[in-house]
Amino acid sequence: MARSKRNHSIHGRLFWTFLSSTMLLLILVSVVYYQKTTGIIHAKISDLAEKNGSQTVGLFDLLLEGHYSITKSINSNFELLNLLEHRDKEINPVASANMERSITNILGAVFYSRDDINGIHIITNQGKMYNYEKRFAGVADMDYASAGWYRQLMDSRGEMVWLGLSQGSLINSLQKDSVFVFGRMLFNLTSYKPIGIVLVETSPAPIMSALSNARISPNSRVYLVDNDSRVVASTWKGDMPEPSFQGLPRPQRKEVIIDTHSGEMIVSAKTATTGWTIFSMTPKADISAELIQTRMYLIIVIGAVVLLSTILASLISRTLSSPLKLLIREMKQVELGHFKGSVNVKSFDEINSLVASFNRMVQRMDELIERITVASISEKNAQLQALQSQVNPHFLYNTLDMIYWMLDERENDRLGRVILALSHMFRYSSDWEEAAKATLRQEMDQMRHYLTIIESRLDSRIHTNMHIAKEWEHIHLPKMTLQPIIENAVKCGLEPLGRPGTLRVYTEADEASRELRVVIADNGIGIDEAALAQLRDLLAEPITPGTGRHSGEPQSSDGTARSRQGIGLPNVHRRLVLMYGESCGLRIDSKYGEGTTVTIVLPLPVKGGARHEYSDRG
Repeated sequence: MARSKRNHSIHGRLFWTFLSSTMLLLILVSVVYYQKTTGIIHAKISDLAEKNGSQTVGLFDLLLEGHYSITKSINSNFELLNLLEHRDKEINPVASANMERSITNILGAVFYSRDDINGIHIITNQGKMYNYEKRFAGVADMDYASAGWYRQLMDSRGEMVWLGLSQGSLINSLQKDSVFVFGRMLFNLTSYKPIGIVLVETSPAPIMSALSNARISPNSRVYLVDNDSRVVASTWKGDMPEPSFQGLPRPQRKEVIIDTHSGEMIVSAKTATTGWTIFSMTPKADISAELIQTRMYLIIVIGAVVLLSTILASLISRTLSSPLKLLIREMKQVELGHFKGSVNVKSFDEINSLVASFNRMVQRMDELIERITVASISEKNAQLQALQSQVNPHFLYNTLDMIYWMLDERENDRLGRVILALSHMFRYSSDWEEAAKATLRQEMDQMRHYLTIIESRLDSRIHTNMHIAKEWEHIHLPKMTLQPIIENAVKCGLEPLGRPGTLRVYTEADEASRELRVVIADNGIGIDEAALAQLRDLLAEPITPGTGRHSGEPQSSDGTARSRQGIGLPNVHRRLVLMYGESCGLRIDSKYGEGTTVTIVLPLPVKGGARHEYSDRG
């Protein structure tokens, strides 16, 4: 219903009319732009794929022609072929050794003519083997005759046999590096009779580099497949199994075929040298990466236009509806309890009359709340004075001053300090102006006088450590807050000890909870669990309105609170609650035999104010 009312207002009607018109035009333009861009990107990717396929086939054929020249140079070397044929017939050991050295030298010359050759192996028909390798030379697998590659070479009629990529040497089992293997049968150039075979192993890096040229994206997989659909080489190193190449389109001529009907873009091209097919498979998600970027750019532009349209629609509609919206906004402030504002608009007579009536109503409500607040503050002050009347000491400091000067004349310094400290204490406790508020620094000075008396009485059995940060010295708290806590710590916690005790007073601020804590800790005898629970329950009891005391506090027969000697912890807690609220007061932690910690919780002052002051509640 609320949304229906907004849509039927002047502001809503103008806003939605302008915004919907702009959005309709924007959607039409965006659809046309996206379709046109999609077509351009697809055409560009297809051209790139075809170009990469053609270049890859050209590079691969060029590499295979270089490999072909290696075997051709060996097969056309008359001296080498003659040495191989006569070496098997030579009986003289010296001549045989010289011929073998010559064969090795010729193989070495071929080996060092190119940087990508890993090994050259010649096996004659009589079983003699000649090897020239980078590493582990002379170590050969003598079971080569049963290997498939050997039978494949022996069955050839002199043409090149491309054996493809191998994970290690086919002859030297110690050579574990990947190699690209090819070979051919060797013939006598005069009689054309077969002499043996030559097997060449080269580095696969040039082949893999040529295949990588067919990749369109980092996730593209490139496979070199022979005519029997066997993978000769692949750039893919992931865990994905090899795809089936049966039924995939294969070019019959020097052309590039692009197939996008499956979940991938498949580019195939045929090599002229071997007749093998290069397949490049790219996920469509990678192909759509540029489309995704275009779509994101379009979304950003649409978002910016929508934002601009919304701002313009809002400005146009607000111009006509601002007087009423101003009145509604001020009414919401009144609902939240803010009665100090007023509405000033110049519009139609009816609206001006409505605004004037609203301003008069808010003014009368503010006056009524002010009177109620003054009455409440007066009641709180009465409660606070009633509590403070329990702690006013007898005024004896004039007499104590006189005794101090008499002791000073007799040079009794120790007793004089005690009398002077007691005089300061009486003077401090007799001044209850300004609603009994004092600064933390004044309270700490009072406690130093008190501890002067205690240390003299207990003969330095109590060691004190008082550290208050200077930034908190000027905060306000109820007068006579620290003395009851420290007095309880001394009398009930440290005096019963049979050893010296320590009393610590320090401050800590918690920005997260907005609390300032004044901590009084002793290592005295502590409080047993039952007494501690009873004391916490007493502090947790609510204060009865109009009396300023806890509802569960014991009463005498005439209904008044039972009298106490001095100022107790509940009294201090009640005064803190009355001054700062329920979140402040005392927190007590103790463990019997280890000590007690009393924490005075105050609201953390707002920095930047005068002397870090904050106003109290009453």
